[in-house]
Amino acid sequence: MRYFICALFFVVSAAHAQNTTALPEGAASPKATLKDISWMQGHWSGEAFGGITEEIWGPPSGGSMMFSFKLVSDGQVGFYELGHIRELDNTLVYELKHFHGDLKGWEEKDEVQSFKLVKVDGKRVYFEGFTFEKVSNDEINIYAQIGDEDGSAEEVTFNFKKE
Repeated sequence: MRYFICALFFVVSAAHAQNTTALPEGAASPKATLKDISWMQGHWSGEAFGGITEEIWGPPSGGSMMFSFKLVSDGQVGFYELGHIRELDNTLVYELKHFHGDLKGWEEKDEVQSFKLVKVDGKRVYFEGFTFEKVSNDEINIYAQIGDEDGSAEEVTFNFKKE
């Protein structure tokens, strides 16, 4: 299935990445706060994987920004993601879980996909394998490394417009 976004087959492949990166071996994440990514707040929509995507980000509160993601293809929900970016130890961490359209989880009950902050650079915030980019107040890009079952990876761009 092509929709294994960072689930069990997450691969960071610098050779294929143009907009994503990884934290160097042994390096610590830089200091950051939710203020650095608060521009993500809002209701966003776009197209990917042959369907319509929707991503909703709440405002920073309680030390996190919560989000939900949905892909609809051929009139059916392909999958959901639920997660957050949270402040932890004076930096940020991006964490998520995947669900099939019937809300059965992809990950084990207590398993969470977790991505360390690599850097904050102007209108871009880099996590391992993901980059969030503010194009304008009404447009964002999310770049994600997507791994397939065969171990290959490609960078996918999600372009979202504000609802």
